[in-house]
Amino acid sequence: MQRNAKPSTAEKAGVIALLLALLFSFLNPGLAVLPLSLFLLFCLAAPFVSGFGFFLPVISRGNPANRQVALTLDDGPSPSSTPILLDLLARHKLQATFFVVGEKAAAHPELIAAILARGHSIGNHSLRHDPFLMLRTPKTLQEDIHTTQEILKKYGVRPLVFRPPAGITNPRLRRVLARENLIAITYSCRAFDGGNRNVRDLAGRILRRLRPGHIIMLHDLPPQRQTSAGYWQKELDRLFAALKDNYQVVSLEEIIRQPVMMNELDGPHCQ
Repeated sequence: MQRNAKPSTAEKAGVIALLLALLFSFLNPGLAVLPLSLFLLFCLAAPFVSGFGFFLPVISRGNPANRQVALTLDDGPSPSSTPILLDLLARHKLQATFFVVGEKAAAHPELIAAILARGHSIGNHSLRHDPFLMLRTPKTLQEDIHTTQEILKKYGVRPLVFRPPAGITNPRLRRVLARENLIAITYSCRAFDGGNRNVRDLAGRILRRLRPGHIIMLHDLPPQRQTSAGYWQKELDRLFAALKDNYQVVSLEEIIRQPVMMNELDGPHCQ
């Protein structure tokens, strides 16, 4: 898989900011700080915009020219949610990509096996889902992602896609992903459910935001309140039925037009 060696948006913006600062310094030295300050603000804000590849190429959606959408599920596997999701997906004959957390995958190999047996694909979602991962040292970031790759390799798969926790990126991530032969995948439609803490009208919140080409992000986590479990399943059932009625639900591989996982025995996994 070829990697993009072109300058990042951040690098190009930095050059432009320096050139503008130099130009402004000749006109009015006091103005020279303006483009540099704007660049700094962009650097601080851009990592929190999940679909904006400021520091590195990020894929967050597919081609909007058709009515295709893709399903992804984050933060699992979990014995309290993964089997339910697998049954619902099978009932609606839908495929998904599970972005799994390394430590959870190591604790529940039977769930990884079940995901693969149902024909779904798996992506790397970091080792512990550390919300501050992008603030850690380059060494810590490398070890986190690499360790997750090694855990999943034991199950015969090697993810080719990485989804950073909360969709946050940093300038160091580009080099780490290149070493691991990974690309960054985020999302373009989410319910802002707080990791299934708020499942009220989950289906409606997705469907109102959904557009052709979108990559949907849901959570492979049980609802925070046990009493909401039945309601959560009904919302997913309603969502999956509506997706089938109004869109062509395709695999993540199809919507981004490249494999997302290597089967160590058989090669690229394409649904």
